[in-house]
Amino acid sequence: MIIERSMDGSWLSNSYLVGDAPGGTAVLIDAGAPTGPIDAAVERYRLTVTHCLLTHHHGDHVAHLDEIRAAHRPRVLAHALEAARLGGVDGTLSDGEVVEAGDLTIRAIHTPGHTDGMLAFVVNNAECFTGDTLFAGSVGGVHAPASTSFEDLRNSVMERLLALEPSVILEPGHTGHSTVGAEWETNRFVRVWRGLDPQGAESCRALGRDATLVLWGDDYDGGHKAWVRWADGRDDIVPGSRVERG
Repeated sequence: MIIERSMDGSWLSNSYLVGDAPGGTAVLIDAGAPTGPIDAAVERYRLTVTHCLLTHHHGDHVAHLDEIRAAHRPRVLAHALEAARLGGVDGTLSDGEVVEAGDLTIRAIHTPGHTDGMLAFVVNNAECFTGDTLFAGSVGGVHAPASTSFEDLRNSVMERLLALEPSVILEPGHTGHSTVGAEWETNRFVRVWRGLDPQGAESCRALGRDATLVLWGDDYDGGHKAWVRWADGRDDIVPGSRVERG
C-alpha cells in the first residue's frame, strides 16, 4: 500500500493519498492541506484517483476540495450530516459501509463527538484515518461546530477506534501517526478512561466557569487539552487555552 501525506503549515491538518500499488488505484482522504505533494505523488506512482473521502466538514479538512475536484475528478463522499453542510458531495456513507477502489477496501466507521457526522476510514484492515476524533497522544474536542458530547467522543475512541487490532496504524487529521496499541497503553485520556491512572481534582475555571480539572493533557499542536467536570457533574473536553489554573 502507498500512503503519502500533505500537512498544512498553519492548521497542521493532514490530507492523505492512499494507493494500492504503483500504476494502480488511489483514494484521497480529506482535502485541507496543500495539494502539491498529493499531485506529485499521484504522478510519481502513476495512480488513478477514484474517490475523495471526507472525515468531516470543518474548513481545515476541506479547504482545498475544489482543487482536488478539478485536478482528479474523484467521487466525493461523506457522512450524510456532513454532506448537507458541504454541498456538492457526490454521495454519502453510513457506518460500516465499504468503498472498493482497486485493491483497496475501505470501511467507514461513524465516530461522533467532535462532529455529529465524523467518519473514520479503515483501509485493508491495516490503516485507520481517524479525522479529529483521536490523535497521537490526545483526543478531539467537543466545542467545534456540530460537535455532540464528551460521552460520544469517549465511546468513539474506546468502543470504535481502539477496538481495532493493536497493530492498526492510526493516521490522524492533524500531525503524526500512531497505532491502536500505542494509544491504548500511553494516551493519557485513554489511560484514565481505562481506570489505570487516577482522575485529577484540581479546581480551575474553564470557558469562564468554575470546574474541576480531571486531566491536563498534551495536544497535537504543542498546546494542551483539558478534561473538565462542571459543577452539575457533566464532563467536557475543552482547549487548554480556555482553562485558568491556580
